[in-house]
Parts: sequence; C-alpha cells; structure tokens
Amino acid sequence: MWLIYGKKPAGKSFAICEFVIQCRVMENYKLMAPCHFGMEAVLKKEITQLGYEIVEVMDGRVIFAGGGDAIARANVFLRTAERILLIVGDFTATTFDELFEGIRKIDWPEYIPEDGRFWVAKAASVKSKLFSPSDIQSIVKKAMVERMKEKYPCERFAEDGEIFPLRIFINKDRVLVGMDTTGESLHKRGYRKLVSHAPLAENLAAGLIMLTPWKYDRILVDPFCGCGTIPIEAAMIAARIAPGMNREFTAEMWPHLATRKTWYAAVDEANDMIDMSVSPDIQGYDIDDEMVKAARENAEAAGVAQMIHFQTRPVSQLSHPKKYGFIITNPPYGERIGEKDEIAGIYRELANRYAALDSWSAFVITGTDEAEKYMGRKADKNRKIYNGMMKTYFYQFNGPKPAPRPRNNGTDADRRH
Repeated sequence: MWLIYGKKPAGKSFAICEFVIQCRVMENYKLMAPCHFGMEAVLKKEITQLGYEIVEVMDGRVIFAGGGDAIARANVFLRTAERILLIVGDFTATTFDELFEGIRKIDWPEYIPEDGRFWVAKAASVKSKLFSPSDIQSIVKKAMVERMKEKYPCERFAEDGEIFPLRIFINKDRVLVGMDTTGESLHKRGYRKLVSHAPLAENLAAGLIMLTPWKYDRILVDPFCGCGTIPIEAAMIAARIAPGMNREFTAEMWPHLATRKTWYAAVDEANDMIDMSVSPDIQGYDIDDEMVKAARENAEAAGVAQMIHFQTRPVSQLSHPKKYGFIITNPPYGERIGEKDEIAGIYRELANRYAALDSWSAFVITGTDEAEKYMGRKADKNRKIYNGMMKTYFYQFNGPKPAPRPRNNGTDADRRH
C-alpha cells in the first residue's frame, strides 16, 4: 500500500482531485465481499467483528453496509474475502434492453471522472435469461458511455486517468453491479513468492483455520505443508497481522469515495494491533526439501518465520509429546496424485499417526469423499467447500477439550483474533 510510505507511485495522475471537488463524498455504501463457497459464515463473522452491518448473505458472497472507512478496513483486515465491491446498481433484467436501461440509470459521473478508465473486468450469470458474458460486458460498457456523455459531452472518452474496473453478477435475473475497490484478489497477501503444485489460496487457508477452535496457545501441525500457506496464515492470525496491510488497492486512488485519511487510519489500526510477543507452536512438514525451503522463504516474507518450525519429514513420522494439539492440513488428492491406492495409503498413514496422538483434533480438506473410510472413523462434521470450481470436503475430527486455563488478568480474553 503506497499510502503507508506517504508517496505516490510514478505515472499516477492527480486529475481525479479536480473531480473530487465536484463530487459529494458518500457517507454510506452497500459493499459486497465475494468468498469461497462454504465460507460465508466465517466471512460474515469477520465483517460483524469489524463493526459493520450485514445486509444480505448469498452463496459465495456477503453484502454489508459501511462508509469510506469500510472500503479501506475491509480490504486491509478481512482474511477470507476475495475482494471488496462497491455496489452501485441492483436491479432486475431479463433482456439486454432492460440491462442497458438499468446500467444507464446509474449515476456514473458520481463515481467516475471524465478521464477515468472504466470497463467490465468480469461478468458472471447463474440461472438467468442473460447468460453471455461477452454480450453483457459489451452492453454494460455502451450504457455507461451513454450515461457519462450526459455529464461530459464528448464523442470519445480519453480514459487515460485512474482505473475503475467493474464486475457484474446476474443471479436469477437480479443484476448486481460492483466497482472493484481491491484490484488483485485479496488472497494475494504478497508473501507467497514460491508455491507448490496445487496450493490452497491464502484466504481459503485462513478460513479453514477459522472454522476450527484453534487458538494461538494450542499446537498446530500441518504434515503436508507444501509452500507453507496454512502455517503462515495461522501465524499471522496469532500475531494479529492484517492480511492486506502490505499491499496496494485500486480504491486508494478514489479519494472521492474513500479518502486518503481512511486508508492511513486503517493501516495505523493494523500496525497497532500487531503482537509479535506471542510464541505459538506451529509446525509444517513436507517430504519435499524444495517445498520446505520455499515455505521458510514465504514465512520470512510474511514476517512470521520465527513463529513456525518447518521440517522435511514424511507423514509416517508425525508425532508430538504434548496433548490437545491440532492437525490442519491439505493432503495430496485427486488430480495431484491420480492413483487411488496412493491416496488411500497416504490417508491411512495419516490416520495411524493421528490415532497415536493423545487428545488431538484433525481437520482435513480433501477432494475425496472417502476420507472417513481411509481415516477409520466418522467425522464429527463434514463441510462442503468449493476450492475454485472443485468441490472439496472439510472433515472435522474433534478431540476432547482441555480443562479451562486460568485467566491471565484478562489479557488473553481481550485479544482479537
């Protein structure tokens, strides 16, 4: 985030500043946060904890209300969202004419200056009469231009200023028009330079951890850590490091919608929350030396290397002397292995080592629906989660709860996770 350093990147235009004078700064917005299917409840809880009102929860997205501070804080703090969209249109359309008119009625000059670059970055349609993404994108662009011409009389817009990408979601003929305040997806925290063949997205890894009862004072082991995403996200949660505090966002250059002061305030808040004094017991194992090396480098980039112990070790050597630990892992499966016997062997080895751990809990995300058979016991809970377009299962095998610990003068209870 360039605002942290108080300087402006080369090539950025300040033409938008003149536009700010002409525009009113809106005090309340309707915002939409898409997420992985199955993560809606976790994302809803995150947004509520930030202090914003939930307006609606749908499959794969949560809509909430907030001002310019919500744009900044949601981008900086939310761990499980994919991006933050400012909803500027919400209407029904069953024909392209209705789509055109619905888009044209939106007061686009309120959001986009005369030199702004605007386009439909993505159009998606589910169970709707309008289903062609390319046609939807074309119609929306034409309608936007027509509305912009009412404010700025010209034959052609230069579009050489700040960027204003849009995303259109049509579900059962309901059209949601969102301006993308984020840019690159929020799962791109900036620390993962090296990846394994099929890594979990950072926001999905964080969501899986948040679906468990794990806290920073409990042991966490990922015996198939790959490039280290689950251990790193756990360490960031433990140290209360906001996932978006070290990256840039599209809406940083929209001061008419979210002032620079709100971005500075969000980053200051994130910095104040960091607690590097914690010493969690987080471990990541993998049989591939190169992956373990990559995991260490990624953890270093995330600023949490000192909180995680990475080691080259097969799952057959998984052990720990302490009780009440957590296994949270993404074992090889499906396309990454391909051979059913190999998959079964991996899971049976994991099951054997898990059974030898006293009072531990295990949380396993996998593409196979036979994990319970391989693990030799029925899961206490099985949650369906879509990893991209792949349906996966998050099996939860709960161990016993430890006895409550004495309060440490309230400090642990006051920590925000």
